[in-house]
Amino acid sequence: MGKVVLAYSGGLDTSVAIKWLNEKYGYDVVTLTLNVGQNEDLKLIEEKAYKIGAIKHYSIDALEEFVNEYINNAIKANALYQGKYPLSSALSRPLIAKYLVMIAELENAEAVAHGCTGKGNDQVRFETTIKSLNPKLKIIAPVREWNLTRNEEIEYAKNKGIPVSATKSKPYSIDQNIWGRSIEGGVLEDPYFEPPEDAFEWTKPLSEAPDNPAIIEIGFINGIPFELNGEEMKEVELIKFLNQYGGMHGVGRIDHMEDRVVGIKSREVYECPAATILIEAHKDLEKFVLTKHENEVKEYLDSLWTKLAYYGLWEDPLRKDIQAFIDSTQIPRVTGKVKVKIFKGNLRVIGRKSDYALYDVKLSTYGSESLFNQKDSEGFINIFSLQTVLAKKVEKLNARREEHKKV
Repeated sequence: MGKVVLAYSGGLDTSVAIKWLNEKYGYDVVTLTLNVGQNEDLKLIEEKAYKIGAIKHYSIDALEEFVNEYINNAIKANALYQGKYPLSSALSRPLIAKYLVMIAELENAEAVAHGCTGKGNDQVRFETTIKSLNPKLKIIAPVREWNLTRNEEIEYAKNKGIPVSATKSKPYSIDQNIWGRSIEGGVLEDPYFEPPEDAFEWTKPLSEAPDNPAIIEIGFINGIPFELNGEEMKEVELIKFLNQYGGMHGVGRIDHMEDRVVGIKSREVYECPAATILIEAHKDLEKFVLTKHENEVKEYLDSLWTKLAYYGLWEDPLRKDIQAFIDSTQIPRVTGKVKVKIFKGNLRVIGRKSDYALYDVKLSTYGSESLFNQKDSEGFINIFSLQTVLAKKVEKLNARREEHKKV
């Protein structure tokens, strides 16, 4: 029997996949679970994998690597897909794929497998990364190949004695890591239906959020958060705190129509309290310390970086090229502090300071002590408007010529 290494989450899709890979292909199944901050008992996941039929299981703590190499790059890129979704599931896929390849090579496995459907983005993300790292590995996607519906999977799991948390009455597909929690399926597939409270775990409804606003001061160094309310914190702990604190205030619920890589539109629901807060604060600090031209170019490149990461093109040279530009803007200038006020699901930046600020109160003030000579603006306007004025003049001249032709 050959070996296959399966990316195993402990959920419905990958639990069914263990049995399917063994029955359909005759493979010995080695399972792999990465700790990326999903708040789940990895020991129980391991026990479940063995109970279903895995011959070997790897549990790898990749949380620090996930934060340092993936989340931090997303913060620096202000990574919001379609201006709304802070990449969370999308960020973890290339990391999981990397370890899939490593374990497959270690185990001399001939194949790797994942539990993605044929409609989702993750199949693209996993397989593009795997192919780029080791194109010789066979890739198997049981759910896609079997073409089962979620209810059929639940029925299969029941018949095979596979324990799963999903039910036909609550068939949510959940994926979470330290940067966000995604919820799909069930009643959420009706885009006009308000997500029920039982879909959420990280964020409180606004009716239960505190009645008083809270102010958070976040310190950044080289574009990376390192300090909260004046106290230095390990970044993992800082993110965990903001997830809990922001979620308590109802911050970070996201409900939007998303364009998937495979071409379909999908209603997506997320909980991303820490990501929402940190990206908003980081964007504001950049506006404070980078030039107008840098911010304009970076906004475009941030969007492109985010699309590449969302599409699963983490290993693509262009993503790395853009990363190099982004990194050059961060060190050392995106360093300072940002004050954020959160209240019943809302957040806004209310203050910022930095030694690298391009703001000079002596220039910006409307008071009598301003160093800005207002008379200089007249010449600037004459030059700035020159081509617009000339273009309008030519437009009027040609309009008169056309009128004369009619006469």
